[in-house]
Amino acid sequence: MAEEVILRFDEVTFEYLAKKPVLKEASFSVRRGSKITLMGQNGAGKSTIFSLIKGETAPKSGKISTTNNPSIGAANQTMAREHLTLTLEDYFASAFKEKPANLRSRISKVMEAVNLEAPFDRIVGELSGGQQARILLAYALIQDPDILLLDEPTNNLDKEGIDHLLSFLIMYEKTVIVISHDADFLNCFTEGVIYLDVFTHQTEMYVGDYYSVVEEISRRVEREIKKNAQLEKKIIDRKEKVNFFAHKGGKMRKLAQKMKEETEELEENMVDVRREDKTIRDFEIKEQEDLVGEIVRLDKVRVIKKHEPILVEANKVMTRRTRLLVTGPNGIGKSTLLRALVAGTQEGLTINPKVKVGYYSQDFANLPFEKTAYKVLEADLMDGLGEQELRSTAAGFLLTGEVLALPVAALSEGQKGLLAFARLALMKPGLLILDEPTNHINFRHIPIIAKAINEFEGAIIMVSHMPEFVSQIRMDEELDLGKLSSN
Repeated sequence: MAEEVILRFDEVTFEYLAKKPVLKEASFSVRRGSKITLMGQNGAGKSTIFSLIKGETAPKSGKISTTNNPSIGAANQTMAREHLTLTLEDYFASAFKEKPANLRSRISKVMEAVNLEAPFDRIVGELSGGQQARILLAYALIQDPDILLLDEPTNNLDKEGIDHLLSFLIMYEKTVIVISHDADFLNCFTEGVIYLDVFTHQTEMYVGDYYSVVEEISRRVEREIKKNAQLEKKIIDRKEKVNFFAHKGGKMRKLAQKMKEETEELEENMVDVRREDKTIRDFEIKEQEDLVGEIVRLDKVRVIKKHEPILVEANKVMTRRTRLLVTGPNGIGKSTLLRALVAGTQEGLTINPKVKVGYYSQDFANLPFEKTAYKVLEADLMDGLGEQELRSTAAGFLLTGEVLALPVAALSEGQKGLLAFARLALMKPGLLILDEPTNHINFRHIPIIAKAINEFEGAIIMVSHMPEFVSQIRMDEELDLGKLSSN
């Protein structure tokens, strides 16, 4: 049974209305019970493959087949906006065509599986980002799917949450396909990789753990480059001979024609070398000029204790170049604190009104989804900069002219993250408020982002669940909401 193929893509081609190819004759198979990573650049079409598997979209050509009609459950990257106003019970009920009689019992079981406690009448939108990440997984699990699709499941999870998820996935006996940029997480349980090439729009299947596959792809690229170099040398030599013999008469001219045909065949055999994942360019977040005195004051903060908010003393004052790391377990109120600070909706949290705030929201709620990416960046252009500088900055974040023309809603989550950083690079803020700034970001980009943040001369308030990322940034103080709530 373990060897049975449960899912197969056979020469599947898919494109959007603008005839932009996403998949081109993609073929791969997934065996029952296997743990597979779906790998590829931001915007390559990984989420599109999930949509095709779920049957939400149909291929232009080719065939997607399954064995014994397996059930499919998906944990999306982010909570759908229409679900934010539901209670937990109503949210889980929406997973079924008819509400099961034992729904509460099933909710309790999947909530235990994701290591989360919350009352049934809790509003989904009141949960923290980390709690919502667990709820998204529980929503998929409550359907008891034969194929579990996970899209960036570690986003917003603290270390305890990630460890619990890993333990669960290792013990899970059914088929799992995961999209994630968390390389260490993937390496712990992946048995194989489906690689989606953003340039050829084709897929390749690799067996082995994540790091081994990444190394194998790198070695293959090197071999392809060497093979091309050898063929290029042969082609140049042949073309010189063709030119020489073509000017001769009789048999020499026939020989030239034969060699020309052979040369064309050699050119066809040139390997289409994979343009492997690019990294973003080094960038700088320039500081707001003439910034003096107090920038932020945190007198009191709201923390969640036993699912109820309480107000506690914080007594933090921040000036230029000061950095504050906000920590605590999922659900304690870290993101709520940052949102309230930016919005100015909570007494005891104040930002100097003269300070320009650069806010990276973990759910990109501060990005206008209806506007194009170009219009979003245009609104944050520093004085004196024009279209050329905007496009140059965007290109540094792998945002091409084609991407800039799209509405934010049409971008992948990874592209939204890079757009958010491009905004920060253009806006010249005095204060950076960063809520999980590594969410959805390819691990290759993270050292470059950490360097830019670390070199920023203004004030920084940050929440991050990635210790290896935080370790690359100098932080002065820590505000541990968990400790504050226990005092």
